[in-house]
Amino acid sequence: MHHEPSLIVTIAASFGLALVLGFVAARIRLPVLVGYMVAGIILGPASPGFVADVALSQQLAEIGVILLMFGVGLHFSLEDLFAVRRIALPGALLEMTCVTALGAGVASLWGWSVGGCLVFGLCLSVASTVVLVRALERAGLLESVTGHIAIGWLVVEDLVMVLVLVLLPPLAGALGGDVAPVSEHSLLITVLFTLVKVAGFIALMMVVGKRLFPWLLWQVAHTGSRELFTLCVIAAAIGIAYGSSVLFGVSLALGAFFAGIVMRESSLSYRAAQESLPLRDAFSVLFFVSVGMLFDPRVLVDNPLGVLSVVAIIMFAKSMTAFTLVRLFRYPLNTAVTVSVGLAQIGEFSFILASLGVTLGLLPKEGQNLILAGSLISIALNPLVSYAVEPIQRWIRSRSRLARFLEQPDDPLAILPMTFTSEQLTDHVVLVGYGRVGRRIAKALYERGMAYVVVEESRDLVENLRLKGLPAVAGDAVEPEVLIQAHIARAAMLIVAMPDALRTCRMLEVARLLNPDIRSIARVHSDEEAALLQRENVGGIFYGEQELANAMISNIDTQKKEPAR
Repeated sequence: MHHEPSLIVTIAASFGLALVLGFVAARIRLPVLVGYMVAGIILGPASPGFVADVALSQQLAEIGVILLMFGVGLHFSLEDLFAVRRIALPGALLEMTCVTALGAGVASLWGWSVGGCLVFGLCLSVASTVVLVRALERAGLLESVTGHIAIGWLVVEDLVMVLVLVLLPPLAGALGGDVAPVSEHSLLITVLFTLVKVAGFIALMMVVGKRLFPWLLWQVAHTGSRELFTLCVIAAAIGIAYGSSVLFGVSLALGAFFAGIVMRESSLSYRAAQESLPLRDAFSVLFFVSVGMLFDPRVLVDNPLGVLSVVAIIMFAKSMTAFTLVRLFRYPLNTAVTVSVGLAQIGEFSFILASLGVTLGLLPKEGQNLILAGSLISIALNPLVSYAVEPIQRWIRSRSRLARFLEQPDDPLAILPMTFTSEQLTDHVVLVGYGRVGRRIAKALYERGMAYVVVEESRDLVENLRLKGLPAVAGDAVEPEVLIQAHIARAAMLIVAMPDALRTCRMLEVARLLNPDIRSIARVHSDEEAALLQRENVGGIFYGEQELANAMISNIDTQKKEPAR
C-alpha cells in the first residue's frame, strides 16, 4: 500500500527551504537562523500550502539539541563547572525567581489563574540551549570564563526545569488545573524521588561513565574504522541522553551534556568533537525550523500588546536582571553584558512546559501562542543584539560616572595587595588567563624563577591564587585599570593565554600605551586570527594545530639523526 514517506519529506523540505532562505538572509545581512525560522513558518500549519510533519520535526530538532550539548560537554570539564558554582547557582536561581514573578504579575493582569500565571512566568525565565551555545561559539567564548558562567547558568536552569516538569502534574489540581489535587505526603515523596534520581544519574555518570565510556571510545578507535568511531560517538550521545531521560527523568539536553563531560576524560575527545560537528550543525538547523513551524503569525494581529509585553520581559527585564546579578557578583562588565545578552531569549524548555501547562488545564492556549511568539522573536533578534555588545560597552565606558559605578573600583580582588615586593612587580610577566594553557605557562615560569602576575576574570581562581601567595588580579584585561593593577608599565612581557584575537589586540593597544617596550606572546584558534595578530606585530603567535605539527616535524628530524635500533 502506498504511503507518504513523512520522514524523508520533512527532512528534504526543511533542509531545502532552510538552505534557500538562510542564504537569502545572509545576503541581506541578517542572521541565517532568521531564514531557518521563516522556513519553518512556511512549512508549518499556520501557512497555506504544503505542511510538514510538525511532531516529527520536533523530534529531529531534539537530536540537534542532544548533539549540541554533547559537543559542549566535550569541551567542558567538571572543574570548569565547579569553578563557576558561586555565580551560576545563585545567579540562575535568582534570575528565574525574578523573571517568573514578573511574568506571573503580567499574566495576573490578564485574569489568568494562579497556575497559569506561574507556568507563564517560568516559561519566560529559562533560556534556549541551542541559541546560547551558538551565540558563544559565534563570539569564540565557549571555552572562556564568560562561556563557562553562561553554560553553568544554563545547567542550573535545566535542573530546575526538570524538577518543575516532574512537580507540575501533582500540583496542578491545587493550582487550578483540570486534575485532582494530591496530598502533601505524595508531593513530598515525588520531590524526594526526583532529587534522588537526578543525584543517582550524576553519580552514575561520574563514577561509572567516567571510566566506561572513554574506555569504549578507545576500543572502537583501535579497530581503525572511522565510521565505527563516528557511530560510537553518536550512539553514546543519543543513547545516554535517551537512557537518562527514561530511567532518571532528566532532560535530553542535560543527559547529553554529562555524556560529553565523561567522554572528555578520553584523549580522543577532540576527535569525537570533530566527528560529530557536521551532524550537530545539520540537526541544529532543524531546531530553528521546528520553532518556526510552531509559530502562528495571527497572534501578532490578535494580541500585539501581549506579544510586546512578552518580548519586553524576555529581552529587557530578563537581560537586565542577569546583568545586575553578574555585576553584583563583581564580575567584569564584559562578562555581565555577554551573559545577559545570551540569556535574552527562550526556547525548547519553554515549549515543553507551555505544552504541559495547556494539557493540565493551567495555561490557556493564548498563553502558549504568546510564549511561542516571544520565543521566535527573541531568537531572531538575539544575534542582532549580540552584535551590539561592543557598542554597548563603549557607550557605558564613554560615560565616566556610569562606568565607574558599574566597574565597582572598591573590589578587593581587582586591586593587587601592597604585600607584594617591588622585585615581584618589576620585569615580570603579565599572564592573562589561568585556564588549562595558562596554568602550564605559570608552572613553567615558576620553575624558571620568573616573576609573574595573573589577570583572570574568574574570581574563584583569583581567590585561590591569592591564598597560595601568588599575585593575581580579577578583571577583564581589556580594561586599562586592570592592566595598571598588574603593573604592566614595569612588566617585561605580556602573555595572553586565552584565544580571542580581537580582545588580544585591545590588550596590546593598552599595554603598549603604558609600556612601549613590552614584548608579547599570544594564543590563537585559527590562521585568520594569527594573521590579524601578525599585523599587530605580536612577538610570538601560537596556534594549537600548527604547534603540534611543528613538534611532530621536529621529532621526525631528531629521529633521523639517531641511529636505528
